[in-house]
Amino acid sequence: MASSTLCLAILIPLIFFHNLHASSSFSLSVENFKEEVIVSSPKPTFTVGFYAVGKNAFCFAVWYTHSPDTLVWIANRDQPVNGKRSTLSLLKTGNLVLTDAGQFQVWSTNTATASEQVRLHLHDSGNLVLLEDSSDNAVLWQSFDFPTDTLLPDQPLQGSTNLVSSRSGSNYSSGFYRLFFDFENVLRLMYKGPRVSSVFWPYAWLQSNNFGNGNGNGRSIFNDSRVVVMDDLGYLVSSDNFTFKTSDYGMRLLRRLTLDHDGNVRFYSMKDGEDKWSVSGLFRQQPCFIHGICGPNSICSYEPRNGRKCSCSPGYRWFDSEDWSQGCIPSFQLWCNNTEQKSRFLSLPGVDFYGYDYGLFDNHTNRQCASLCSQLCECKGFQYKPVRGANGQCYLKTQLLNGHRAPSFTNSFFLRLPLLLHDYDESASNNGLVCGRNGGGIIELERPYVEEKENELVKFMLWFAISFGGIEVVCIFMVWCFLFRNNRMLPRQGYVLAAATGFRKFSYSELKHATKGFSEEIGRGGGGTVYKGFLSDDRVVAIKRLHEVANQGESEFLAEVSIIGRLNHMNLICMLGYCAEGKHRLLVYEYMENGSLAQNLSSASNVLDWSKRYNIALGTARGLAYLHEECLEWILHCDIKPQNILLDSDYKPKVGDFGLSKLLNRNNLNNSSFSRIRGTRGYMAPEWVFNLPITSKVDIYSYGIVVLEMITGRSPTTGAQITEIEAETPHHERLVTWVREKRMKGSENGSSWVDQIVDPALGTNYDMNEVEILATVALECVKEDREGRPNMSQVAERLQIHEHDS
Repeated sequence: MASSTLCLAILIPLIFFHNLHASSSFSLSVENFKEEVIVSSPKPTFTVGFYAVGKNAFCFAVWYTHSPDTLVWIANRDQPVNGKRSTLSLLKTGNLVLTDAGQFQVWSTNTATASEQVRLHLHDSGNLVLLEDSSDNAVLWQSFDFPTDTLLPDQPLQGSTNLVSSRSGSNYSSGFYRLFFDFENVLRLMYKGPRVSSVFWPYAWLQSNNFGNGNGNGRSIFNDSRVVVMDDLGYLVSSDNFTFKTSDYGMRLLRRLTLDHDGNVRFYSMKDGEDKWSVSGLFRQQPCFIHGICGPNSICSYEPRNGRKCSCSPGYRWFDSEDWSQGCIPSFQLWCNNTEQKSRFLSLPGVDFYGYDYGLFDNHTNRQCASLCSQLCECKGFQYKPVRGANGQCYLKTQLLNGHRAPSFTNSFFLRLPLLLHDYDESASNNGLVCGRNGGGIIELERPYVEEKENELVKFMLWFAISFGGIEVVCIFMVWCFLFRNNRMLPRQGYVLAAATGFRKFSYSELKHATKGFSEEIGRGGGGTVYKGFLSDDRVVAIKRLHEVANQGESEFLAEVSIIGRLNHMNLICMLGYCAEGKHRLLVYEYMENGSLAQNLSSASNVLDWSKRYNIALGTARGLAYLHEECLEWILHCDIKPQNILLDSDYKPKVGDFGLSKLLNRNNLNNSSFSRIRGTRGYMAPEWVFNLPITSKVDIYSYGIVVLEMITGRSPTTGAQITEIEAETPHHERLVTWVREKRMKGSENGSSWVDQIVDPALGTNYDMNEVEILATVALECVKEDREGRPNMSQVAERLQIHEHDS
């Protein structure tokens, strides 16, 4: 940014050089911060003041005096203030407040003190500190506790804070990348995009349980202090045992660690008095392996001479030619909207799209993989990995994200394109964008606040009129709020949360039209009713009309759906959007062609053969393992039952109805936030009845009951078919006890207990070994002692070993 856009001075000449004293309330206007005394640190290494981040847009910030384009801390990065009437006020209460255009408070330190003297001091370390001017100089607030995208030497990043990248090199607002400590005490880098989120450092295959044994770069999960700090010699150390030395380690230089807008963490150093930074280290050596770096449907390539380049996949075009982070969109109609359209597959050697697999299919030829992808309308291509001496593996992709081209990668990606699309614009696909053009341009605040001279008589009359009509105005306002707030007003917090969800907000009238007045009901439960609907783009969806949260505030509702909208797993139902309008609360989901597991188990057509049932059990375990152990928020389902396991066109399972389940703190095992029993009779764990702490083991118990139901074909909620158990025993206990007794007698007599419990509808078409494995796992899941139950990742791992192609 040119020097003309640099911050203007913060103080008038009365105020001392690097200290701001206050014994009474006062305000400093942004218009006066021009060519006055600069507030800087004693040396002066750092400067603090108002920084112009765009036309008529200013942020209160700290930057290097000799490198004024290098901001190290920003107070109001996402809410720049106007160039007129904006003020910084140090109140006599000890609170430092930033006000936009004389009307809106956009930031404050939220501090208070009884001391009569308060001062703001900028240290040579770059730490801006608000002090009580007393003998002990007590610290009321300091900028080191609230980092933005940069850490300075001896500035700790602790578990309660994180670094957030800027949006671009010219846009200082919050970007898409986070450096943070996760719930396992591990320092991680995460891409948190508009639609999806994913952790990309350390590598995903370095599981947390391997960190402590030398397989995770020496990381440890056992130190819960969660702190990382860098010294002025260039050495960084983290509480999880991660360490880093810069290439110029040992020299005392000006240093900073910055999470840049491209998602990489870089160490910068510079000699005092100079104005040019040198990169002395970085976390990720391969820039194309950073998630989200080129946007969806695009491919990142890197050449040492030319740097990183983003290109659209063949058949796709740029969404925004000036912003590569927005990615590419197809130049053709998708198959889901045109069932008659046939496809072909274009080989892209050395290209990989990381993550978001629909599924892994072993022992398949390339032709079989192409056939599988062609049968799935959402499939956009597949990764094929040859296996020596056998058929290969294919990974079907429903999203083309994190695409990159690496010379060392020997496999190929097969991109699905329309059969007749031979004349796609290669120049549009291959005309890559360089890395410095992303993220939006200059911010402009169009708020023409103009201060005019005031006439005292007019001012008196104005205040008199306001006082006289005050009561009437208040009454009218209250009536207006009462009548219209439910259907016309949206809290500001709601807008912020809605913007963060990354999926669409629908109007109530739009969903009412999509469902033809909510006429076609396809499901019903305690939480709401589900209807089939058709959106304006002809997509078939399932629309759930909620009952229990009808009176919930919109902000609270959006806070929950924003978390759910970010979840992405092949065995979880995908939420496409929501409606929060007045008293109406609706959720829009992808439509599952084959309904629920409950409908299929009770169907006379007997379409669920053993292979499908086994894969449903495995897929459900994977989905629950993701909810319990992999996503950032700990989500308990609390109502696992066949009605909430949905089946797509290929009978692949997707867990549903976890949308408004309880979000809990993973570390709070003795959770008491459940105000009432949740779940469905027959599938509920004993903890609910005996008022024991609720953990993920309640879902595991319910999962075990569902698996027993799939094996035996007998519902735990109706015990008529089971006559060997006493009538007063609860139905689900009858089912569990019945299977246990069959197993015990079979073991004693040496007979096959599997044949005695398997669903008669299967006949002899089942794998006895698989039935035994699945039944054994299910019985472990339904142990009365929750500590004896396995977790869902262990269940999925055991079933994975015996998985076979459906």
